[in-house]
Amino acid sequence: MIRLFVGLALPEALRAALAEHQNGVPGARWVEPANLHVTLRFIGEVDENIAADIDGALAEITGPPPTVALNGLGRFGDKRGARILYVGVDPDPALVRLRDKVESACVRAGITPEKRRFMPHVTLARFSQPAGGRLDAIVAANTTWRPGSFTADRFVLFSSHLSHTGASYTPEREYLLGG
Repeated sequence: MIRLFVGLALPEALRAALAEHQNGVPGARWVEPANLHVTLRFIGEVDENIAADIDGALAEITGPPPTVALNGLGRFGDKRGARILYVGVDPDPALVRLRDKVESACVRAGITPEKRRFMPHVTLARFSQPAGGRLDAIVAANTTWRPGSFTADRFVLFSSHLSHTGASYTPEREYLLGG
C-alpha cells in the first residue's frame, strides 16, 4: 500500500518566503518548507496496482500551465477553533480545470469521487488543540497578504509517509503541462 496525493510543488524562493512567516502562533506545528505545496487531490492509501492506474490516467492530462497566486491567510476549523492555518490561492480558471482533470483521472482509475469543494491553499501549520484569539488576530491582519505567485508548468504525484514527527512527501512522478 502507498499513500498518495496530487499537488503542485512550490518554487524554492516562494517556500523560503513562506517559511519566514512560520512563527508567532502558540501551539502551531509548522509544515516543513520542503513540504509546502498546493493539493489538487488527496487520494489516500491505495494498492500498488491502483497507484499504477492513477499514474497512467494522470499522464494523459494536458492543458495550459495555471498561475498560482498566493493571497492572504485563512484558517480551517470548527466552532471550537482553527485546526489549520493556510495561505489562500486565487481561483485561476486554468488551475480549476487542472484540478477537475486530476479528479476525473482519479475516478477513472477507481478512486471514489471527492465530495469536498476544491479550495486551493497552502497549509502552513496544524494545531492539535483549537487555536484561539492570537491566530484570529494574525489571520485578520493578513487577509490581503500576497507572498508571491508562479506559473505551474507541472503537477506531481506525491507519496506521503507519516511518522511521529509529521509527514514527509516524496515526488513519485511529475507531469508536464503546456506545449
